[in-house]
Amino acid sequence: MPELPEVEVIARGLDRSLKGRTISGADVPGLTRLSDSAERIVSLSCGRGVGRVYRRGKALLMELDGGVVLGFHLRMTGRIVHGPARAATSHDRIFLCLDDGSRLMFSDARKFGYVRAFGPGELESWDFLQRLGPEPLETPARELARRVASRKAGIKGLLLNQSVVAGVGNIYADESLFRAGIHPEAKADRLGMDRLERLFSELQGVLRQAIAENGSSIRDYVNADGDAGAFQNSFRVYGRKGCPCTCCNTPLQARTVAGRTSTFCPHCQCLKPGK
Repeated sequence: MPELPEVEVIARGLDRSLKGRTISGADVPGLTRLSDSAERIVSLSCGRGVGRVYRRGKALLMELDGGVVLGFHLRMTGRIVHGPARAATSHDRIFLCLDDGSRLMFSDARKFGYVRAFGPGELESWDFLQRLGPEPLETPARELARRVASRKAGIKGLLLNQSVVAGVGNIYADESLFRAGIHPEAKADRLGMDRLERLFSELQGVLRQAIAENGSSIRDYVNADGDAGAFQNSFRVYGRKGCPCTCCNTPLQARTVAGRTSTFCPHCQCLKPGK
């Protein structure tokens, strides 16, 4: 699933290429179950100019003239690409036609992603946004640490909890825990403020590095131009079960934590008894 860095890269690319363009029409091969109806999306978006494109959590938001906003969530296999017109495939869900002849294409092989259309003033009541926690790149690490310091839950689960911190998924949770030297099953209230602050500082560093490297491409992710990311080449633990640790050469282990496969170094991220 595309996480914060991937959606941020897409948003920045679309903000550059779409701002000032006008949506002149739409083709709707087949929307996903969670999407708004084609009639609503087309009626609210067609004929409107595109303003800012930005990200909140893992959602992509596109502001249009008159206070209308289109919201996209890519979920597992969604893609949003801006480019020349092309024939539709079985995975395409909607094409937005731009006044320069280009198209914004939303495709989703497994149909878990969606597009929503919000009229003026409606975005604020979207339940998805109302449940989101703070943005990790816009919030001091110390403040993020305070949000979990008294929680008895496992730290990996808290990182994945979108109401605690927005936009973090399995890849960047594992990578930041490794860099901070914290076992994914460690209890947050046993770590102390200094270790928690270091964790969120490492998380911020990992996210910034991933954005700079165009995100992580493992299966489906491409940016707004259709290009793959490169941060997967910098993974230290994610997807590397059995490989030697980059710090100590101990074979990396993996187990299910918070419902997700978690890869870690049993030496560098040792879970002490009672922790």
